[in-house]
Amino acid sequence: MESIGALLQDPAAWVALVTLVVMEVVLGIDNLIFISILTNKLPAEHRDRARKIGIGLALVMRLGLLGTIAWIVQLTTPVFELFGHGYSWKDMILIAGGLFLVWKATKEIHHSVDPEDHKDNIVGAATTTFAAAIGQILILDLVFSIDSIITAVGMTPHLPIMIVAVVTAVAVMLFAATPLANFIERNPTIVMLALAFLLMIGTTLIAEGMGFHVPKGYVYAAMAFSALVEVLNMFARNARRKGKPG
Repeated sequence: MESIGALLQDPAAWVALVTLVVMEVVLGIDNLIFISILTNKLPAEHRDRARKIGIGLALVMRLGLLGTIAWIVQLTTPVFELFGHGYSWKDMILIAGGLFLVWKATKEIHHSVDPEDHKDNIVGAATTTFAAAIGQILILDLVFSIDSIITAVGMTPHLPIMIVAVVTAVAVMLFAATPLANFIERNPTIVMLALAFLLMIGTTLIAEGMGFHVPKGYVYAAMAFSALVEVLNMFARNARRKGKPG
């Protein structure tokens, strides 16, 4: 392993660091959306603490996984074959995480659109316990962390660069978590859009686990376009409200 000093003097290492930081921040968006939606179901006094614990767990998990890179790399080795495709532990983790996200997003969409179901309304009163929220965050932290670290390993062989990129990405998540959660809570239609994002992300994870490569650029471009359309809708709604006679 190269020394820190040698890396600091290597322009290629700086390019790798910037690229990996951007990639880790983008990959962290998925995790942040899930954490924001889930913690908004807690009582108001517990939400900020739950977000910090959830993101802190993501940092601990990713740094811990970086310490076991040799084991992480082995997760991509096929352990059995089905219908001509070899499935590795990484594939099975992605499929399980994707199924969990699809189930969770579908369940929340159902509760949001069913007027007869008031037991677990995501935009209403607090509907989950602190322990349940942290448990669900932990499950998705594991899935996203493994995907994040395998991406990092594929982009650079230098452990210090990976550590700096992961810590920077988690710091951005920590900074953005509360503003994003508050924005989602103030705009109920954003909740449905965010749940649709989670549904798409879950489907993508399942497809990746089954050997169908889905370019991340397409996924995030679709999310960005949808978000832009929703922002325009918000501007239009605000303009109509201001135009109404008092």
